[in-house]
Amino acid sequence: MTHNLPSSRTVRNSVTMNFRQGAWYSLEVPSIPEEISEVEEAIADALSYSSFCETDVFAVRLALDEAVTNAMKHGNRSDPKKKVFIRFCIEDSAITISVRDEGPGFDYRDVPDPTADENLELPSGRGLLLMRSYMDSVVFNEAGNEVTMIKRMGGGSCAR
Repeated sequence: MTHNLPSSRTVRNSVTMNFRQGAWYSLEVPSIPEEISEVEEAIADALSYSSFCETDVFAVRLALDEAVTNAMKHGNRSDPKKKVFIRFCIEDSAITISVRDEGPGFDYRDVPDPTADENLELPSGRGLLLMRSYMDSVVFNEAGNEVTMIKRMGGGSCAR
């Protein structure tokens, strides 16, 4: 089941009031950087209903910030008329998040390794590295305009 939620500041309240574990939620925001924090807060609020520790929530927020920023900046070329579509589902021990833009996509394999000496000063590529470092799974669709990330609860980084 998918719940369509309004964008912007009403997103957080809608998720908080209607949250159900195992349900898919859809968020749609214009490519305006100020919208990123509202998306992050909505998902963080939903995570508060689960047993994800602060370290997991931090990891999800960081990866989500990178994915949505990349979708707005690179995918939609910062065009505020283009939307970013976010879907997420929190189950017993994992969250799955998909972020899709309206751009033509890209081949993630063509992004230079930002840790290689010759790329250390390049302004791009670090977001993908962060997403892969903080999430348990990061998969792009064939077109390269959607990323699906999974974070499993705990992942060895939480003191229980």
